[in-house]
Amino acid sequence: MNIEMIRAAAARAAGHIRRTPLLHSPALDALAGRRVWAKAECLQHTGSFKARGGWSALSAMEPALRARGVIAYSSGNHAQGVARAAASFGAPAVIVMPADAPQAKVEGTRAYGAEVVFYDRAGESREEIGAALAAERGLTLVRPYDEPLVIAGQGTCGLEIADQAREAGIARAEVLTCCGGGGLTAGIALALEAERPGFRVRPVEPENFDDTARSLESGARQRNDADPSGSICDAIVTPMPGELTFPILTRLCGPGLVVTEAEVLRAMGLALRHLKVVVEPGGAVALAASLFHGDALEGGDVIVTLSGGNADAHTLGRALSTL
Repeated sequence: MNIEMIRAAAARAAGHIRRTPLLHSPALDALAGRRVWAKAECLQHTGSFKARGGWSALSAMEPALRARGVIAYSSGNHAQGVARAAASFGAPAVIVMPADAPQAKVEGTRAYGAEVVFYDRAGESREEIGAALAAERGLTLVRPYDEPLVIAGQGTCGLEIADQAREAGIARAEVLTCCGGGGLTAGIALALEAERPGFRVRPVEPENFDDTARSLESGARQRNDADPSGSICDAIVTPMPGELTFPILTRLCGPGLVVTEAEVLRAMGLALRHLKVVVEPGGAVALAASLFHGDALEGGDVIVTLSGGNADAHTLGRALSTL
């Protein structure tokens, strides 16, 4: 992985991926005790930053290989990113999704023409199912985070953060990223290393799924023992940091942060009230850390990723009830 791969991904994305806004609200500044800038990837195509990685991977694929079709496994956001890219290129897409995936994400994936294959999180391996289907049907597997072209695509978000920070006059900042397997965090960290070396990236995770924070502290990849179906943050409850992403995080990131589900729901409600955007639970953890864990942060500016906005009505109702 290197900055040239990210810049090449940005060139391929021109006209196909949105430059999402960097939002700001004085009300959130007052709550946080510092300036909070929110990179609104919830407004990206498909409702999350995963559209970047999906486009990067498929746009770089050899056309004959891409025409045979692709397969991905995902709880919903990577699913939609890959499905959208595949549809744009007229390629078949098969997505392996957990049976308890949010219905909005299942419907969104199917809307792009993808075939959805369900699996049981508790008793089946999505990796094994994906590998078997790929071999059986001659499909190319596009991994959600441990894939260089996907990391490069997510890194285009970091290039935009660097440009928008200059435009806003932000000289130094901590950049909080919503972190599952680490693709977005690694991509942003690589981009900022080249473009804004004074910025420090900090991964943020939900309680009971703090594998990245524990891994960074220990120096070795740690695994989560909790049942992922028990978390509202479905998009980022991966079992452990990626093999490719963790070395990047170790080299470039500061200590991880962990937030509670109550903090996540309140952050979702505050984002809707003050920024006028819908954010899903996994996409709100970085904002929650900026608002409720300020004692762990440094400096007067913090940039957070609102990494996804594919929230269901029930969860949104719970978030609004916190206001």
